[in-house]
Amino acid sequence: MVRQSVLNDCLNNIVNAEKAGKRQVLIRPSSKVIIKFLEVMQKNGYIGEFEEVDDHRSNKIVIQLNGRLNKCGVISPRFNVRVNEIEKWVTQLLPSRQVGFIVLTTSRGIMSHEEARAKHSGGKVLGFFY
Repeated sequence: MVRQSVLNDCLNNIVNAEKAGKRQVLIRPSSKVIIKFLEVMQKNGYIGEFEEVDDHRSNKIVIQLNGRLNKCGVISPRFNVRVNEIEKWVTQLLPSRQVGFIVLTTSRGIMSHEEARAKHSGGKVLGFFY
């Protein structure tokens, strides 16, 4: 079976482990995009620590879960989002204004929609979590 999206597989594994009540989950393969996405999730308190394990192949990531994550997903294709369109995507993807984040890839790096709005930069939408 061919992997369509490594990020999508990663987020599905995280959600499934969270629903099963696991305290940690092993993700493979690893990529730079997955690590940046996880850093945004960690900064906002949805996951605990994570550690990249070098196995001389495609690397693995061990993520500590804290039980706060309800759902996360990838938006494919990666739609272009202007700064003034961020609010439209927030209302489409998130259950409430105060809950969850949309992850954007901008020219200034991968960040949450609130950071992108503060830095006044648009980009492409990667995914969401709440």
